This record gives sequence, structure tokens and C-alpha cells, in this order.
Amino acid sequence: MGFLSENNEKAVKYTIYGTTIAICAVVAILNQKWIPHPETFPSFIYKLPALNAILNGTCSVLLLFSLWAIKKKNIGLHKRINLTAFVLSALFLISYVTAHYFIPDTKFGDIDHDGLMSPEESDAVSGIKPAYLVILLSHIFLAIVVLPMVLLSFYYGLTDQREKHKKLTRFSYPVWLYVTITGVVVYLLISPYYGF
Repeated sequence: MGFLSENNEKAVKYTIYGTTIAICAVVAILNQKWIPHPETFPSFIYKLPALNAILNGTCSVLLLFSLWAIKKKNIGLHKRINLTAFVLSALFLISYVTAHYFIPDTKFGDIDHDGLMSPEESDAVSGIKPAYLVILLSHIFLAIVVLPMVLLSFYYGLTDQREKHKKLTRFSYPVWLYVTITGVVVYLLISPYYGF
């Protein structure tokens, strides 16, 4: 069986799980206050959160087109779209980690730039915050869960293990789509509170 041997598949799975753990560890460490962060950095860093939202939104659209392509049995187009979404997701991850390294964490509902918030704004923030937290926490949790599933789905697809690919993508596809959509929603909800 060569490339598709059982030992090779185990090695691929271990690599995928190890990569997932490493990525999660890096993101968790970057969110710690004891990590030293540079005091000065290029101004383009502040554009990364918007870029991340654009990458997530583009991936959402690509995933919808990918589903359409496979329903039309256009496997070649399906693969190209998914590979594009995968590359954009990898760029997102690099951009996300870079932004978190340089930019201090922003809390939903932080006081605006002039330090004043009207009672109406305060009430609006209080009303939206629970929904924001549900979206944010589900986004983070499912992003962690879906990463190894997406990588394994790609492995099965690229090695032409169609039955395993179809079985896994029944779960990985809707979760990946949810994560990309909620990534945009989280950005739209938190961006008014950025201090830059």
C-alpha cells in the first residue's frame, strides 16, 4: 500500500495531533501577561485583525462553493477550492498569532477612546455581552476541535480515501464553516473596542 500504509496513517495522525497541540499551546502562551511583548512594532500589525476577518469571510464563501462543487461531482474544482481555503486558513493562523503577540488583548465593552460611555451604550453592551461570549467561546472551542478534523479530512481527500473523507467531512465541514463565520462575527462585535 506504500503511501497509504497503516503505519504511515498512524504517523500522519500523530503529526496532526501534535501540530494541533503545538498551535494551541502557542496561542495559549501568547495570551499570558507574563510573556514579554515588544513596545514598538510596525503599524501594519493593527490591520491584522481586519485581515483575519477578511480571511475568515473568504474561507466561508469558499467552503460554500466547495460544497456546491462536490454536489455537482466536480472533484477537481472541489479540491482546488478546499486547498485555497486551507492556504487562507494557514495565513489566518500566522496572522492571528502575529497579532496576538503584538497587540494587547481587547475586552468586549471596554471603555471607548475618550473614556466615556453613555448609559444607552452601557445598556447595549450589557445586553449583547452574553451573546458575544457564547459566540466567542463556541468559536474558540470549535476552532480547536476542528483543526485536527480538517487536517485529517485533507489527508483522506488528497490520498483518495473517499469513504473516510466523506465520513469525516460530515462533521468537519459544518464545524469549519461555523468557525469561519463566527470569526467574522466576533471581529465585528469586538472591533469597536479596539484601542487603536
